Amino acid sequence: MKGDHRQEPPDRVLILAPTRKDGELAQSVLDRAGVPSLCCATLSELRSELEEGAGAVLLSEEAASHPDARCFSQWLASQPPWSDLPVLVLARQGADSATVGQAIDVLRNVTVIERPVRVAALVSTVRSALRARQRQYETRAQLAHIERSEQELRDFFDNATVGLHWLGPDGIIQRVNEAELAMLGYARSEVIGHHIDEFYADPEVIHDILQRLKNRETVNNREARLRCKDGSIKHVLVDSSVLWENGRFVHTRCFTRDVTDRKRAEEALKKADQRKDEFLATLAHELRNPLAPIQNSLHILRLTGGDSASSEQVAEMMERQVKHMVRLVDDLMEVSRITRGKIELQKEVIDVASIVRSAVETSMPLINAAHHHLDVELPPVAITVEGDLVRLTQVVANLLNNAAKYTDDGGNISLAIRKETDQVAISVRDNGTGIASDDLPQLFEMFTQAEHNSSRTKGGLGIGLTLAKSLVEMHRGSIDAFSAGLGKGSEFTVRLPLTDVSGPSDASGSEARHSSLDRRRLLIVDDNRDAAESLATLLRLLGADAHAVYSGAEALEELKKYDADAVVLDIGMPDMNGLEVARRIRGSAEHRRLVLIALTGWGQEEDRRRSQSAGFDYHLIKPTDLRALEELLASLDRESKRHLSAHCH
Repeated sequence: MKGDHRQEPPDRVLILAPTRKDGELAQSVLDRAGVPSLCCATLSELRSELEEGAGAVLLSEEAASHPDARCFSQWLASQPPWSDLPVLVLARQGADSATVGQAIDVLRNVTVIERPVRVAALVSTVRSALRARQRQYETRAQLAHIERSEQELRDFFDNATVGLHWLGPDGIIQRVNEAELAMLGYARSEVIGHHIDEFYADPEVIHDILQRLKNRETVNNREARLRCKDGSIKHVLVDSSVLWENGRFVHTRCFTRDVTDRKRAEEALKKADQRKDEFLATLAHELRNPLAPIQNSLHILRLTGGDSASSEQVAEMMERQVKHMVRLVDDLMEVSRITRGKIELQKEVIDVASIVRSAVETSMPLINAAHHHLDVELPPVAITVEGDLVRLTQVVANLLNNAAKYTDDGGNISLAIRKETDQVAISVRDNGTGIASDDLPQLFEMFTQAEHNSSRTKGGLGIGLTLAKSLVEMHRGSIDAFSAGLGKGSEFTVRLPLTDVSGPSDASGSEARHSSLDRRRLLIVDDNRDAAESLATLLRLLGADAHAVYSGAEALEELKKYDADAVVLDIGMPDMNGLEVARRIRGSAEHRRLVLIALTGWGQEEDRRRSQSAGFDYHLIKPTDLRALEELLASLDRESKRHLSAHCH
């Protein structure tokens, strides 16, 4: 029948009165009560209006018993199960009860109102009928929802791309969908009626799932393994819930999502990550090995280079660049720590001018290549801060590089240092492409790069503005950017807190000093001849008696005739590595108290644990700090010969 599509019940009352005047009077009464109504002249018109919906029908006794009422009664009989239209019959007082009874039988849901009727009674009866009609529509909505839910559940079960099965309270599979059958390779008859334990590779998992469900707990993303018909195993995630009816356990709905490929991908990623770590460790080791003799040679140059100003200048420059290379190698091993902002600063009191000089030295090749003019304004007196020289140099160098990249060839770049109360400001300004105002607020956010109006490829900022900001904030400072807009250049300013601690003494000139390594007998073992010879030469210049050999076997032979105080031993040597040499030395009663110092390019925690387990007293990373090595060797007690320390340096 028409009208079933309605979601809300029509609240109008259809009126069929004996006379037009009676109809208009009834309509007027209902209108004043706020009840919409419509007068119909005939039963045929009433029947037509019913197709548009009605909350109730008000008609006279005569109309209810009229022969034409048959079409009205047929309409009422054809209502869906949820619908029972209220019919209000206005009957004459003392009317023949047989006539009214017949109307009640034919018209079903009938309420008889005797005439003359009081207005309040009529309105009250009509409103009661409309409320009853409202409840019918609510029932209809509930039935429709249940029907849709059941249909959706059936459709979902049959067409779901994830595996789905229903379990009875005893764990027997009652229903299974095509997706799960396809995933496991079974026929439906091989699954229905079987206990779920037959298909789970881990019985404790299904036991735990069923126990949780009996306690009315849902299960979300529980990892499990299912047995396939061909004997293979599928990794799945299980989501389960229980249907209860009247407090009774009916069945369990279990969803299984195949994550076998994801598991394989995760394992592949773990292996790739492990290979990456191994590659980085090997790369760091290979880079540190050549850096060690370079640094040793620099120290030798400074100790023997005399007073030549040019030699000293070259040595200082080379030493700075070696330090930068060493820190970059360290960064290879600290990628995750850098991204999390967990970088260990090596703080000291430094002159801000030295930060600027180092940064300018680093950035000059890029600045010169673009034919820029750089103007550097240094303060007349020293301004000191407490910080990490290399990290702060990286920050300023990146700002200079940024200015060089985003300024057209032949541009102007200025770098100035200003003292501001308790801070120092380092500003880098350029007349380059500038930054749009919309980009400024997000400039220091991760993965944000402002759009610059230039056709030249710029590349990245190295450590990036985000990392620069993190480094500055780790020094309790701040960094900000300003630009008047595209094409109007930009300015970046780093502010750092001043320190009242006096700055470091001038380190220029010869490093010649009183040596505390007099009479120390040291054996240097490294298959890299340059590294072994340069370190031995350097230690001899510091007053030690140092011998160099180039293999583990040579070291063991040399110790038979050379009474060493300590052995500085490389680990990654061919044939017999340093760990094996250390174990053999510790196995000898004669050399059990000999101090063993690992000097290696391998610097991860696992490497340190292995060296300590093999018997090393100390673990130093190439290229090592000369002063630290000298202090360590000077502290050795010749009488005891072995410093029994549990920690590695």
